[in-house]
Amino acid sequence: MSLTYAELESITNDYFLSGEAQDIYFNDSFLLNYFLKQKKGLYRVIDGGKQIRVPLMYDGQEAGFYSRGDSLSSDDKEAVNTAIFTLKHAFANATIYRIDGLENMGDYAKVELVTSRTAGAQKSLMHTLASSLYDAPGGSSNRLTGLRSLCNETATTAYGGIAEDDLVASNGTKPWEGKMVSTPTAVSLSLITTIRRLAKVNDGPQGKPNLITTTEAIFEDFLNILQAQQRLTDGKETAKAGFTGLYYAGADVFPDDFCPASHVFGLNTSHVGMAVHKSGNFVRLPWSYIPDSADDKTMKILVDLNLICNNRKAHQGYSSVS
Repeated sequence: MSLTYAELESITNDYFLSGEAQDIYFNDSFLLNYFLKQKKGLYRVIDGGKQIRVPLMYDGQEAGFYSRGDSLSSDDKEAVNTAIFTLKHAFANATIYRIDGLENMGDYAKVELVTSRTAGAQKSLMHTLASSLYDAPGGSSNRLTGLRSLCNETATTAYGGIAEDDLVASNGTKPWEGKMVSTPTAVSLSLITTIRRLAKVNDGPQGKPNLITTTEAIFEDFLNILQAQQRLTDGKETAKAGFTGLYYAGADVFPDDFCPASHVFGLNTSHVGMAVHKSGNFVRLPWSYIPDSADDKTMKILVDLNLICNNRKAHQGYSSVS
């Protein structure tokens, strides 16, 4: 006979009690590990609604020196706005056909069958999320609002419900400006420092990008340059999470298999992160019968989240690095 619901639920529950099972979501993507497992960056848990509201602070208030007897300004500057990100929903499916159950009848075979199908679903969900982190505007509206949307240069394209020209500070700057350099650029050490300068919010300890993600090929170029100059140190954040990376000029530089070719992104994690629904943080549904099947069964893993930002100009992208 095929696997019963009680067997499926028991094996699956035992599997998810293992810490290694949970780590499958985060083993192949440092950004998923950083934003979701470690809950760093602009991490937020939400409890409902279709939209994620993120307050922005993009201008100061009236301030200045005064002398005795002077009238002090009580004027207010319009300096607060809200970006709105849509909650996105992803799933992965694990299916066991009746025939699979008949062909795997021993206790060990049953456990291997259920855990392999479940792990496969987890890996597929990880791949779906990790690749969507880099999505550009104009793609599927069901996917994450990715880094190419965050850094998009088109002033009329809204990000977080706000176009670049919709926010103008009193000094004429545009705090919601997307920053993506498309000019062909060669790999060099100065690229790292330039990224941090172009996206600088202030000179404080959290004022510049602290994570720089790129492709394996471009990372190897950085690595070779740093080795030649004997300035190589392991990445601080990447090393703690078990990932490859290097630390240079105040930033962790690391490769990501999901980063698009020729791209480099500088991220200030004080101003970007993940918002996750409290009832949709990698939850699973019970195994259930597939209608009109020969006793085939399925189980879904669900996650409800999106990438959010509260200061767009704090990040910098390059799209043509050679």
